[in-house]
Amino acid sequence: MTRPEPVFEAPWHAQVFALTVHLNEAGQFSWPDWADRFGATLQRHGMDRDLNGGEDYFAAWLETLEALLAERGMADTGDVGALRDAWEAAYLRTPHGAPVRLDDAPG
Repeated sequence: MTRPEPVFEAPWHAQVFALTVHLNEAGQFSWPDWADRFGATLQRHGMDRDLNGGEDYFAAWLETLEALLAERGMADTGDVGALRDAWEAAYLRTPHGAPVRLDDAPG
């Protein structure tokens, strides 16, 4: 029996997608507004290189979501940056194959 290919390349792609859909469904922004913003981010990123629909695509997705949340006062850019840094530090310290835990990060 053949297993279907995963829809997303990485778990965080699925998570940021699901979070965006949830915020839209919760009325935090309209989908047309999201699509316009995301399209502008993709266009800006696409001028420098081709987007592959994977990591580059979801990096642009995350950038758009972070900007939208900051603009709406739902997430402070400094807090988002500090949390991203903490996750990166925990990831770099985690042995390959082990789950990354934010509580492993210093501070």
